[in-house]
Amino acid sequence: MAAILDARGLCKNFGAVTAASDINAAIERDSVVGLIGTNGAGKTTFINMITGYLKPDRGRIHYEGRDITSLAPRDITRLGICRSFQIPQLYASLTAFENMMAGIGVVLRNAGLGGFFSRGEPLVPGHNLPAEEVAARILERFGLADYRDKNAQVLPGGVRKLLDIALTMVAKPKILLLDEPTSGVSSEEKFVIMEMIMKAVRAEGATVLFVEHDMEVVSRFAERVLAFYDGRIIADAPPAEALENAEVKRFVVGGELHRLDEAQARPRA
Repeated sequence: MAAILDARGLCKNFGAVTAASDINAAIERDSVVGLIGTNGAGKTTFINMITGYLKPDRGRIHYEGRDITSLAPRDITRLGICRSFQIPQLYASLTAFENMMAGIGVVLRNAGLGGFFSRGEPLVPGHNLPAEEVAARILERFGLADYRDKNAQVLPGGVRKLLDIALTMVAKPKILLLDEPTSGVSSEEKFVIMEMIMKAVRAEGATVLFVEHDMEVVSRFAERVLAFYDGRIIADAPPAEALENAEVKRFVVGGELHRLDEAQARPRA
C-alpha cells in the first residue's frame, strides 16, 4: 500500500539533548499506527515535526508526495493533517454543539467561504453538507448527541476527550494524530472510549497515528507499532512482534511499568 506520509532522516537537537536521531518512517494510507516510548523518548517531537510545530535540523517530511518540511502548522492542517492534544482543547463556556460550530466556522474561513454569514449558507468542505448538519452528524458518530446542549466545562473527562477528537473531524483530515487518547480515562472506560474513537475516525476515512502508554490499548487497536527510545525508533513492527522485541521490553515496556509502579506508590492527597 502507498505511503501517505514519509519521514526521512529526521534529526532534532535541543542544545546537548538529542530529541530525534535519524528517524525514518513511512506511514501507509488507511493504517493505524501506535507510537510508544517512555517520557522524553521522542514521540511528541516526531509528532510536532510532522505537524510543523517543530522544524527538524536535518531530514525531510513528505505528505502525499509533497515536501511539507518547511510549512507552517496552519498550512499543514489545511492539507489534511490534524491532531488532538493530551489535554482537550475546548471552549469551556460553550456547549458541545457550539464547540463543533466554532470549529466548522474556522474551516469555512480557511477555505475562503466567509463563515456562517456568507450568502447561500456554504457547504462545509469535504462533507458537502451545511454546518449544522455536519456538527450533528459528527456528534452522533462519536456518541455525543446526548451531550449536545451541555457546556464543555461540565462534561465528564472521557466525554471531553471524545469531543476534542470529534472537533478535529470537522476539517475532514486524511491523517489524524492522537496524543494519549485514553489518558485521564478510567481503566473501565478506556476500551469503550478507544473503540468509539477508532470506529468514528475510521468511518471518516482517516489514517491514524496515536501516542499511548497503555500497552493493552496499543495491542488491541494498533496495526503497527513504532517504539521510540532516546530519540530513535528501536522497533517498527506489528504489536505482538514489537512488544516482544528485546530493546522494547528493556527500554519501553519495562520503563512504563516502572513509571506506573512509582505513580501508584505515591501517597494520595
